[in-house]
Amino acid sequence: MAPYRAKRTVNSTELLIRRSRGIRDGGTLIRQNMKVLRGIILQDNRNFVKVWSKTSKSTIMYENGKIYFENYQNCYSSVLAEPRSLYKLPKRSKLEKFEDALLCQSPLEETLASPSDHKPSLLALTANNWLYRLSAETGEELQRVYLSSKHRFRYLGWDVSQEMLYVKSVQNKETPLARLAGVSQNTLMHLAIFHVFPLQIVGILEINKKVLRLVCSFIKKNVSVEGIQMYVILTGIWKRQSLLGEAPFGIPVNIHIKDCPPVLFEVSCSNNGVQIGGYPWHYIYTPPHDHHKGTHHICSLKDSTMATNGIQNMNCCSLESDGIFFHPDDSGRIIHPTSQVTVTSSGRTVKRRFHQLDDDPDQETFRMVEYEDELDLLAVVVTNGEEGEGKAHIRLHDNQSGQLQRTIDLVEPWDETFRHELFFDKDTIIHIEQKNTNFCCHVYKLKATRGKVAEK
Repeated sequence: MAPYRAKRTVNSTELLIRRSRGIRDGGTLIRQNMKVLRGIILQDNRNFVKVWSKTSKSTIMYENGKIYFENYQNCYSSVLAEPRSLYKLPKRSKLEKFEDALLCQSPLEETLASPSDHKPSLLALTANNWLYRLSAETGEELQRVYLSSKHRFRYLGWDVSQEMLYVKSVQNKETPLARLAGVSQNTLMHLAIFHVFPLQIVGILEINKKVLRLVCSFIKKNVSVEGIQMYVILTGIWKRQSLLGEAPFGIPVNIHIKDCPPVLFEVSCSNNGVQIGGYPWHYIYTPPHDHHKGTHHICSLKDSTMATNGIQNMNCCSLESDGIFFHPDDSGRIIHPTSQVTVTSSGRTVKRRFHQLDDDPDQETFRMVEYEDELDLLAVVVTNGEEGEGKAHIRLHDNQSGQLQRTIDLVEPWDETFRHELFFDKDTIIHIEQKNTNFCCHVYKLKATRGKVAEK
């Protein structure tokens, strides 16, 4: 039987039948699977049901199907119908506690020396300057590197395009005693740099304020980006490789900046806030003048030319600022969720709702936007605007047209005075909220009928 060639909508059942027969009419298997899943999610007889919740006294993190509790010590998988424990690490001392962590996954097309390098791993930085690579599935220690006994490292970050990892130290601050004595502190911070896939040491870079100017000048309210490029030299040949990255030796400072790098980009802006994105590259900023307050300017990064329709102004006095950012699908589009709370000239507070009157009692406010790239759906969190613990729901919109596809109600109250995070990952919705000094994670799963909530 020949595959279909007609350009028409194919339902989920038909796609499954054709897939079982080995028929491929363009695209990959995963893309076809996501089409099937998207169709199921948008069916009227399906709904997202709260299946699980768990509280914690420390921050809860979510990444790629895994929920981390107790400062990454306790890991749950959210892939199954109900989250289950993957592993729980032994209790760590205060010196050994994790300061920061990143999830690391190697590209599928690369061939690496060790089989463990292909598997997802958690890179964790401890308070006593150890960098651990742990299995993301079992928590087993795969690799560890001692950074330094001289510098306090606290933060992890990615340089995705170069497949590199950097570990940033705390910033050195001049003490009052040193200031009185006239002793100047020239070193601002240190960066430990690693290649990943596999994890390999490059070295440690010292950032000195005599050579490298501050990236952000808060007094002038300017934002500058300075590139190191070819202005660094790599020195030092390690004769005893076996000691490199071992305690108490650590990694020596072997990367030195030999000249002051040029300023690649500079703009005067309000609140030191600049976003860079789009294709070709553009940036979004607000000029540092009172008459520009509430406006967003969009310009070319190449020559600062204003884009077409490059000034976005909501023309309202808002209690909550509107949000604007480059669309995460790299389409070059910009998302501008407007604030729904305004103040009239008489001082009366009103909240606007689409297609309804300003003083409609059923008030709504956009809270956040989450993009599910595999399903090509936008999830917009909207609250009803009630004081304190109001209600929230999620609107699923088609990413290409913006058309509303369906609405999902969240069961738990939404307290606007505390921090919230929401993750939309295929058939799973994760809502992490803070309640005073506690945190709570709520998991919703796609189901045909309502299920019983398991409280932990």
